[in-house]
Amino acid sequence: MSPGQTVFKVTGKVLDSKGQAMPGVTVMIKNTSTGTTTTASGDYVITAGGGTDTLLFSYIGYQRQIIPLAGRHSVQVTMLENKNDLNDVVVVAYGQQKKGSMVSAITSVNPKEIKGPTSNLTTMLAGRISGLVSYQRSGEPGADNASFFIRGITSFGSGKLDPLILIDGMESAAIELARLQPDDIAGFSVLKDAAAASLYGARGANGVILVTTKTGKAGNTKMNIRLENSISSNTRNFRLTDNITYMQLANEAALTRNPLAPLPYSQHKIDGTIAGGDPYLYPDNNWIDALIKKYTNNQRFNINLTGGGNKAQYYVGATVNQDKGILKTQRGTEVNNNIRLRSYEVRSNVNLKLTNTTEAIIRTTGNFDDYTGPIGGGAEVFKSTLNANPVLFPAIFPASALPTARHPMFGNASRGSNGEIYTNPYASMVSGFQQYNTSVLNVQVEIKQDLDFILPGLSARAMAYTKRYSYFSLSRQYTPFFYAANPVADKSGGYTLSLLNESTGTEYLNYKPGDKIVNTTTYAEAAINYNRTFNELHNVGGLLIGIRRNYLNGNAGDLQASLPFRNQGISGRFTYAYDNRYLFEGNFGYNGSERFAKKNRFGFFPSIGLAWNAGNEKFLQPWNDVVSKLKLRATWGLVGNDQIGNANDRFFYLSNVKLSDDLFSAAFGENFAYSRPGVSVARYPNEGITWEKSKKINVGMDLGLWNALNITIDAYQERRSNILMARAYIPTTLGLTAPVAANVGVAQGRGIDVSMDYNKTFNKAWLQMRGTFTYAASKLLVNEEPEYPANMQYLSRVGHSLGQVYGLIAERLFVDDEDVKNSPRQHFGEVRGGDIKYRDMNGDGQITTLDMVNGLAHPVTPEVIYGFGFSFGYKNFDISTFFQGSARSSIAISPEAISPFVADGPNQHGLLDVIANDHWSEDNRNLYAFWPRLGLTQNENNNQPSSWWIRNGAFLRMKSAEIGYNIGDKGLKRYHIAGLRIYANGSNLFLVSAFKLWDPEQGGNGLGYPVQRVFNIGLNVQL
Repeated sequence: MSPGQTVFKVTGKVLDSKGQAMPGVTVMIKNTSTGTTTTASGDYVITAGGGTDTLLFSYIGYQRQIIPLAGRHSVQVTMLENKNDLNDVVVVAYGQQKKGSMVSAITSVNPKEIKGPTSNLTTMLAGRISGLVSYQRSGEPGADNASFFIRGITSFGSGKLDPLILIDGMESAAIELARLQPDDIAGFSVLKDAAAASLYGARGANGVILVTTKTGKAGNTKMNIRLENSISSNTRNFRLTDNITYMQLANEAALTRNPLAPLPYSQHKIDGTIAGGDPYLYPDNNWIDALIKKYTNNQRFNINLTGGGNKAQYYVGATVNQDKGILKTQRGTEVNNNIRLRSYEVRSNVNLKLTNTTEAIIRTTGNFDDYTGPIGGGAEVFKSTLNANPVLFPAIFPASALPTARHPMFGNASRGSNGEIYTNPYASMVSGFQQYNTSVLNVQVEIKQDLDFILPGLSARAMAYTKRYSYFSLSRQYTPFFYAANPVADKSGGYTLSLLNESTGTEYLNYKPGDKIVNTTTYAEAAINYNRTFNELHNVGGLLIGIRRNYLNGNAGDLQASLPFRNQGISGRFTYAYDNRYLFEGNFGYNGSERFAKKNRFGFFPSIGLAWNAGNEKFLQPWNDVVSKLKLRATWGLVGNDQIGNANDRFFYLSNVKLSDDLFSAAFGENFAYSRPGVSVARYPNEGITWEKSKKINVGMDLGLWNALNITIDAYQERRSNILMARAYIPTTLGLTAPVAANVGVAQGRGIDVSMDYNKTFNKAWLQMRGTFTYAASKLLVNEEPEYPANMQYLSRVGHSLGQVYGLIAERLFVDDEDVKNSPRQHFGEVRGGDIKYRDMNGDGQITTLDMVNGLAHPVTPEVIYGFGFSFGYKNFDISTFFQGSARSSIAISPEAISPFVADGPNQHGLLDVIANDHWSEDNRNLYAFWPRLGLTQNENNNQPSSWWIRNGAFLRMKSAEIGYNIGDKGLKRYHIAGLRIYANGSNLFLVSAFKLWDPEQGGNGLGYPVQRVFNIGLNVQL
């Protein structure tokens, strides 16, 4: 302090980028020893020596803030995470590592970046994590999990394709990750290359997702409460045409195929509908409006507490989410058929300091789902709106039409002489419900022991957990009474009702039990760790760990499935760093699986990695203000996958013989009245079947510029071999009665991952920008197929993507019947003018399956996923948005599913608006119309898989946006409130895509439950 300066107190508050109070932040007066730390509410008080002093704010993992006082007595500061901090700790396989010492390809995600107005965490992953390919095919509560794959898909068949998920070291299903709350997450890492995943050996080929949850912090109890209410609606749904057009085009469909065909709808019926006649005699149903609401309301609640003393700390969290569907319900009935999913999560993490060198951690987690919904689920309700005739009968008759009836009177019509009737989608939806309940309970104990007294840097730990899972489902339904309206003979214009199913209708709910699943998993691991630095130059680390896992199915259907599923192994890691410049890492996994014969039961999976921290070299020191970080990395390794083939087909090395198979029975006796079951072989033994193996190479660069911009780039190549495939070319003369499989398939994957982020503060404002790009392509290298001649290589799957689209090449629609006669003959049923004309690939003058081409378009799984967004804050306000895109994917439309007017048993297809507006007709011979010539039945020729039905699946959507305000502590302290945040956000707000039929992210599942657009308001309170 200089002579003459006036001493005064400076007060203020420290917040993070989301406006949450930050306790424990160090506050110093620059060039002095005067300092303090912020309180639990983020407040501080410090004595300054004058108005020209400068404040320094620092906190591990956050950028250091330097704020000149400029005469101010109050300073509020927003801390931004330090993306450049090489000392940040990242969750890795069986432990943690500093960013600066990592050589492998691991993406670490801040949990705040995957928060959103949703009860399902997986729906927020797309575009936010480089290397992760993710997409959501449905928005139905309980069935809205996004599919996600690390660096795409490089295997095929019925085995496991998605990554291994570990939450606090416990193997978890995708639904458990979906139910995890960002409020409870401390670390989220994605392990992408072999060096990162080889410690998991036989279970790491598809990559690994590691999640750690929060632990308690010593101090007074702190409570965080989050309340949210949201409105959810469809992003984009398929559209039906009006019913006048439906009837007119149904008549056209009949006549255009057969000019003598009877008309499905009389002109009298059409005119009556146009005139708005009695809706019960001239039904005019829009089944989407009848079954689907415009929006629904959902709620979410989360509370967590943390605190403790020096000997024990705790973190306790609880979550309740309610997600409802957008289905309408029938008034006046006790049956609520709409979807309602209530999910609950309870979490407790307790850390106990047993001694100065021993720590125990007890983690307990419970997840519970209670679901009710329509029979068959919400997706079937949406599909039924297109599978029902909209003009034959009303959805339901009013009670006044038959006052003596004690049940709802649903509309219907006869469709034959045997009493058959149609499907009434409204009756199907409201006449019952199904429900399921799931419970998942995890209990884990971990012991950590510091062994410095034996050898400095030595430690050990042991962890064990048990997981109990239970599920049951049931349904209750009544059989509706169906009525038909009959016009009265007089001129009153009224109608009478006739009951169509008197003998089958019921007025009570039945009971139908569903699946009951009970299983348990037990797991144990023990590890010894070593980490020590010699002479401040040589850092040596090591890990050796042994694991054993046991899974038991409590209600297995057969002897084989009742046996325990077991895995065990030993893994190790060695790391060395010289002066934090030259880095080496070696890993191995030696794992065993009970699925394979003894000679193939254990596999060895090694990996190595090298890195050069060029930014720490002396020759780059003068450029540190520009190049703040530069690291080059390279890894190679081998990982495996033992979850191949059908999970119920466990022991490949054992035969499976059925000694009592009725399919192979034989009859004896004079009148063949006596029969006995026979013997069959369901599987032949094959001791040669073994692991699926994946060799991975990765090169990467981490670059930091101006202490603000960070760029990470990784390029990789993977060769997946030993893929289990059914042998397709075994002579029938061998007499085999069961398929034979072998490890013969080979595939390749290659691509690039890029992530960028920018962080900057401007006095009272701050800015963050981020972006990711993932390109993941696959190629089939070895396949069980014939050796095709050179002129028929188009039949081969080899050389194409694993998710390739297969079919005929459609050239155009036929001009007329003469055009059909003058073209190669197409062997797929009736072909007329206006039907699809295919290319003759082999030049034999005929169109058959031998003209089908592999690799028609991009695969159905996206090869490119990207995202970009920003967050900006000024004083107490903040705003953020994030865009997510997908490219290099195809949507395969199913023509059978959308063929108009087609009768399929009790169903009769409706008419999509796009078909009504764009189809070939005698009056409009558009050779490139969306829909070929109309008809009343399925057209086998037009339904062939072909390029005609392939569309570009690329899209860009505003995935999320949020605006928030953080209320200052003035006036809150009296209520013991440390922080208060009010915010409004949304997800899937708008979409840009050339595909207009439905939300392109749904792919070929567009007739199901749509992806949801959400508008949300929330309140976050800190106590």
